[in-house]
Amino acid sequence: MSAMQYVVEGGRQLSGTIRPSGNKNAALPIVASALITEHPVTLENVPRIRDVEVLVDLIQTTGAAAEWTARNTLHIHAKEVRAERLDAKLASRIRGSILLAAPLLARCGGLELPPPGGDVIGRRRLDTHFLALQALGAEFEVGETFKLRTKGLRGDDIFLDEPSVTGTENAVTAAVAATGITVLRNAASEPHVQDLCHFLVTLGAQIEGIGTNTITVHGGRALGGGTHAIGPDHIEVGSFIGLAAVTNSSIRIQDAGVEHLRSVLMGFERLGVHGRIEGRDLLIDKDQPRVIQSDLGGHVPKLEDQPWPAFPADVMSIAIVTATQCEGVILMFEKMFESRMFFVDKLIGMGARIVLCDPHRALVIGPSRLRAANVESPDIRAGMAMLLAALAAEGTSTIDNVRQIERGYERIDERLNALGASITRVDDRRTT
Repeated sequence: MSAMQYVVEGGRQLSGTIRPSGNKNAALPIVASALITEHPVTLENVPRIRDVEVLVDLIQTTGAAAEWTARNTLHIHAKEVRAERLDAKLASRIRGSILLAAPLLARCGGLELPPPGGDVIGRRRLDTHFLALQALGAEFEVGETFKLRTKGLRGDDIFLDEPSVTGTENAVTAAVAATGITVLRNAASEPHVQDLCHFLVTLGAQIEGIGTNTITVHGGRALGGGTHAIGPDHIEVGSFIGLAAVTNSSIRIQDAGVEHLRSVLMGFERLGVHGRIEGRDLLIDKDQPRVIQSDLGGHVPKLEDQPWPAFPADVMSIAIVTATQCEGVILMFEKMFESRMFFVDKLIGMGARIVLCDPHRALVIGPSRLRAANVESPDIRAGMAMLLAALAAEGTSTIDNVRQIERGYERIDERLNALGASITRVDDRRTT
């Protein structure tokens, strides 16, 4: 595939309705866990993005049949699967390849897994996955590849050493196949973890405590097939809230999954950006106050990410760009990944007033008048943040490496252009 760029004309006010795609971080574990049953599975509202398409290619190497029957509908039938060494090139392109560990271990008794890929946003440890699988009866060796095997998975009472999202997802999937009862404590509870659990219940699993940090799985039940619709992406919703704020636009976010937006809305309210819930939709009006709310006593406020249900780490980059267009001072504290903040130097180059205190903290002083620039998308979320900055800036910007953005956001240029944006997707002119 050729390298692509976005040419973005900034300074336009947008308006209209946009619908979030299916949750990328739910689609990946659900597609992977479809291998746990020998019966057909139909998945609806699947985001047609690069990471999901790579995972579909990867599961086909196991012998599973996978076919797109409509743009966002995927049919998977893993009647027979094999766990020979997976394609290292495909696995290195997405972190989601690690999610194949549990279903292939359950179906095949062992596998050899190449190191997974994904965004370079700091160390993303895998210990939680392997320690949980070990507690459920697996043995593993870690070298150039990860080798796992089991003589039979069995339930256990497990305290996860951190509330890892993908670690919890692997543990839940393995526990469904294990004999007996598994209790997962300190489990992640993000909307995408909940969605995976609901999918497994659709197949016949018995899971209690969905949405809490203690999940109980009654394993070993016979699994069938079924149809499951993936829920809306709350991270994409957060991106659209930021989009409306920085472009001073009125946008309706349709079918926004409002039940999962409390912490996201609270975070943006601290920046002076408010949403209105109407049924299943979220409305962001133009002419927001965009005044940062000081802490009691006039102290500088802080917006920090934490495990769910607190403010999500994946929305932090969007919130930083939004804060550059708000009046006041705020400390942005990214706790989860030690390299995610480094994109702010690109915002500084566009005119943002930001002091990067250390790899985890940045002080944002707003509002700043952003100017167009040639910038690069370093990862999915920072790339989307740079797109928002370009839309807010005066002049025409060029964003390189946009395939990073498109790994997580489906047809984002087309969808934002429908709101009145001017984003042109072109071949990378640096290579010609």
